[in-house]
Amino acid sequence: MRKNKIDIISLGCSKNLVDSEHLMRQFAANGYTLEHNPTKVNGEIVVVNTCGFIQDAQQESIEMILQLVDLKRQGKIRKLFVMGCLAERFLAELQNEPELAEVDHFYGKFSWKQILADLGKAYNDDIANERVLTTPQHFAYIKISEGCNRFCAFCAIPLITGRHTSVPMPDIISEVKSLVSQGVKEFNIIAQDLSSYGMDLYGEMRLPQLIESLAQIPGVEWIRLHYAYPAQFPYEILPVMARHSNVCRYLDVALQHIADPVLTNMRRHITRSQTLQFIERVRREVPGIHLRTTLMVGFPGEGEKEFEELKAFVEEARFERMGAFAYSQEEGTYAAEHFADDIPAEVKHTRLEEIMELQEQISLEVNEAKVGSTMRVIIDSEDEEYYIGRTEFDSPEVDPEVLIAKKQPLTIGEFYYVTITEALPYELIAEVK
Repeated sequence: MRKNKIDIISLGCSKNLVDSEHLMRQFAANGYTLEHNPTKVNGEIVVVNTCGFIQDAQQESIEMILQLVDLKRQGKIRKLFVMGCLAERFLAELQNEPELAEVDHFYGKFSWKQILADLGKAYNDDIANERVLTTPQHFAYIKISEGCNRFCAFCAIPLITGRHTSVPMPDIISEVKSLVSQGVKEFNIIAQDLSSYGMDLYGEMRLPQLIESLAQIPGVEWIRLHYAYPAQFPYEILPVMARHSNVCRYLDVALQHIADPVLTNMRRHITRSQTLQFIERVRREVPGIHLRTTLMVGFPGEGEKEFEELKAFVEEARFERMGAFAYSQEEGTYAAEHFADDIPAEVKHTRLEEIMELQEQISLEVNEAKVGSTMRVIIDSEDEEYYIGRTEFDSPEVDPEVLIAKKQPLTIGEFYYVTITEALPYELIAEVK
């Protein structure tokens, strides 16, 4: 056990990761040594930033806490703190669970000042916008808002994070400039709902203006947009993407489904026809754009007819990037209170496999079309055989990688032009041009 050291363990999404990075800056300012996601816990204090989105994520968080509880019982941890989405959502239940009695404190998602106070330290408002980066030095996630006002039937996020709250544009611009000065080149813009950015502060959607400003900051090489909402989408962002070469031709927008009865039950505020119009317009105004989406199978009301419609949609839309998951009934959501979760788990699992098998073939064909082309990549890491990079169409950790044989030395965090020589469903093989 290393005294005055805090091990931070972040579970869940990149938005959680940004929270951990801001909290780490506060700990550092108070003199603590820090380690993020250590392979072996050896700090006297451990802080777990949990995820509570769906049941699988909740289970992962619980299992991690139980592992740390065991270490504390062995005397290998002095204090164990649990924070984040799971604790925000199920605070009372966690506090009353006998198996978790070794946890010193449970905190909600935004209780950073209380964590510091319980350690006898002070929160420093002057560094509220600063972070300790846990990503490779060349890229960072920028969270531009918190919360969501959409209230989709299946989603527990508004129950956890509350109403949509935007970060003021000057604060975001200042943060990006500061990170550029530290060597960051790639900025992945994230939020629960990018589309609504600015509504609460400015009375209108300001995503286009924000990205226009960020694109003009010297040193910003790539900007990538994650988690837009298709209804009331700010189409003014499309000419910004088309105009600026450093705004990646990439858009992550979760569509969830295509069948009108399911979309209605989901309370998505969009129809099949409007969804198809959205996809057509995005691809028309930003030629070459890669769309990433997420689909859900097994939501109440998805019969065989609706599922076949979803499969046909996947084949027709040919998303360059796609993920899917099975519906998980979440306590407190509209769906849990109004619909029976009556589709058997094995049916959900089978549908999920079918959808992803379809997408694997589409992904292979999308990648095969790139063979012979020259693409700009950034190098993230290396192993014994390859340098591992990404194109503008690939977000860290979730999208395909480009494997470049080690025929000459390359530098992590630098850009290179490569020729694509081979394609796999979720990887490209390339040589430096």
